[in-house]
Amino acid sequence: MKKYFLFLPLVLVSMIQLAAEDAAETPVPLADPFILNEGGMYYAYGTFSSDGIVVLVSDDLKTWSWPGGRAGYLALDRKDSYGDKWFWAPEVYRTGDGYLMYYSADEHICCAESESPLGPFIQVSKRPMLDERGIDNSLFIDSDGRPYIFWVKFKGGNEIWMAELEHDLRTIKEGTERFCIRMSQEWEQVWPSVNEGPFVLKHDGKYYLTYSANSYESKLYGIGYAVSDNIKGPWEKYPDNPVLCSPGGLCGTGHHCFFKKRNGKLMIAFHSHLNQESIHPRIMHISNVSFRKDRGGCDRLVIDTGYFTPLLEE
Repeated sequence: MKKYFLFLPLVLVSMIQLAAEDAAETPVPLADPFILNEGGMYYAYGTFSSDGIVVLVSDDLKTWSWPGGRAGYLALDRKDSYGDKWFWAPEVYRTGDGYLMYYSADEHICCAESESPLGPFIQVSKRPMLDERGIDNSLFIDSDGRPYIFWVKFKGGNEIWMAELEHDLRTIKEGTERFCIRMSQEWEQVWPSVNEGPFVLKHDGKYYLTYSANSYESKLYGIGYAVSDNIKGPWEKYPDNPVLCSPGGLCGTGHHCFFKKRNGKLMIAFHSHLNQESIHPRIMHISNVSFRKDRGGCDRLVIDTGYFTPLLEE
């Protein structure tokens, strides 16, 4: 189970300390990052504040700033949401004339809406998508337009499940919940039983369910994936997982999203621990992603270990 216990004042103190060390190289302090490419700008959302979900903006992915220069700018304020703590793992999507945010609050999966990617996002009915506890809800819309939700259930550990969504993208269809994956490979057994942070890609007719394993507190938190011919499974994990773990001296690398740059290039955003000694504040990194032919099987998902670390304008 994730236990972040992040409080905005403590994170800001850490940011000030980082800035004092090197004002020109303050990394972006977002965990569980999600990047939306919209209207010529990039928007980054993530786990950061005890008061809701923050957003940062950039026009080049390398340098980010708070909207209006307001540090800790909230796209979603907890007063507009179910729950009053543990605001984690947001995703934001353009839907028609507005935007939907999927996120976790008080260990329940939620959905809020806004007319702008900057918010304010508001949960019209302050109820979670499911009554049972869960986190890390992620939207996938198939090529035929059918929507699905993936999320994490707590069942003796963190397991990834999925279900069909109604076309309102907010309501889970009754009776469609399906188990996807749980801890099963040797590299995932460091500590404790965790498969979380799902994100689904479709490539060459195959579905790629990417996820993170091990505790987020572990230096060996990493990213793996499973493949299926059907969005509803069954899923077979890639035998050479993890596909990202401790690149270039980073530790605690995981909980990611995929997005496309303005030129159409597929990218990944993920977080790491602050350094080898401290977990918080976790830091956002970005890298390239590709698919490569593999002998006798489906294409391999490859994450470039030559990541870059975006900077936050003070």
